Amino acid sequence: MPPISSGVLGALDPTSDRAVFRQIADQLREAIDKGRFKEGDKLPSESELVEHYGVSRMTVRNSLSLLQTEGLVVSEHGRGVYVRPRPPVRRLASDRFARRHREQGKSAFIVEADAAGSRPEVDSLEVREERPTQDIAARLGSPRRVLARRRRYLLDNRPVEFAVSYLPLDIARGTPIAEPNPGPGGIYARLEELGHRLDHFDEEIRARMPSPDEIKTLRLAAGVPVIHLIRTAHDTTGRAVEVCDTVMAADAYVLAYQLPAT
Repeated sequence: MPPISSGVLGALDPTSDRAVFRQIADQLREAIDKGRFKEGDKLPSESELVEHYGVSRMTVRNSLSLLQTEGLVVSEHGRGVYVRPRPPVRRLASDRFARRHREQGKSAFIVEADAAGSRPEVDSLEVREERPTQDIAARLGSPRRVLARRRRYLLDNRPVEFAVSYLPLDIARGTPIAEPNPGPGGIYARLEELGHRLDHFDEEIRARMPSPDEIKTLRLAAGVPVIHLIRTAHDTTGRAVEVCDTVMAADAYVLAYQLPAT
């Protein structure tokens, strides 16, 4: 960590009508944006900031709290405040469901984890038959019952997303899809083995703040939003064969797309 005296942080503007704690937060934010404090770097301590700016400890704490709310930094009890890591995973939507990955026995999440050099893991797995919500039923052609597969995904022991796949029972019941481990390539590989050759996927994406349960499940820091994605998989007959409702930690992903220009 560069010392404050090196010019990493400047001085307060006594003529500004902007609150002092916001001026301090502005300078720290700029230093992070310009790479003076890099991912994982420890910020100056409260005592160092108090001495540098000549303000009260409460003013400094308000500044750091503002940066935490913005999701730029994270406080580790007894250790200090650190710059949060940037998104480690590029989710390339135009490639993640390519058939060649399934033929290699890899699910989309494993492909992305491999590209990021991270260790993938799935936990909190639950598979059961249940009545779908009105929205899920409408997307699947109004079945009364579905097979639901719930799971949480982790990278290097860090939760990054939680997903629920809903499949019509006439497709999934009594097949490997209903097993906790559906086998190499995941449920899409099994769907194609069952004769449902996949044709295309529809995705709806929006960003929002997380619910209390989502904060707990994904261990989200204060101020970190989620990406809520609903994907519908269609086979070559046009039938919707799966709906996947996914909530992702927004600070864990970059959503990358390749779009044709014609």
